[in-house]
Amino acid sequence: MVIVQFLTVVLLTALDQITKLWAVKSLRPFGEIPIIEGVFNLRYVENTGAAFSILQGKTILLTVIPIVACVFMVYILLTKKISSRLGSWGITLILSGALGNLIDRIFRGAVVDMFDFELINFPVFNVADICVTVGAVLFFIYAIFFYDKAEKKDE
Repeated sequence: MVIVQFLTVVLLTALDQITKLWAVKSLRPFGEIPIIEGVFNLRYVENTGAAFSILQGKTILLTVIPIVACVFMVYILLTKKISSRLGSWGITLILSGALGNLIDRIFRGAVVDMFDFELINFPVFNVADICVTVGAVLFFIYAIFFYDKAEKKDE
């Protein structure tokens, strides 16, 4: 199972980096391409902050914390500290997204975002952000509804 999870991390991180490379090469010259007018655009944005652009310009902090978090998540997966599939897949997705955005911070100095849901005025995001969000939802469902049951089963 751990091998499949690490392959998933590699594939999702690669998908994230491929979409960002496309955005840098093809989307940056245009800035924005409307897909569904007033609803969804592809928009090139470089974010030097964290989620919702908080902590703008705190690159060192926003690099060190994800490195520590990634090491911790790898440790959790390798040691199988979370036996639940739901919880461990949540960690897998969060790790994938964290690595994707960390690569941007290290090599570009900013995270490249490109998906813009204009209809709901949501911040522009990327594949890594989707991974982190879905992973966090899965992990919270595990933590709220299944953590106690998994612990009792392991005892």
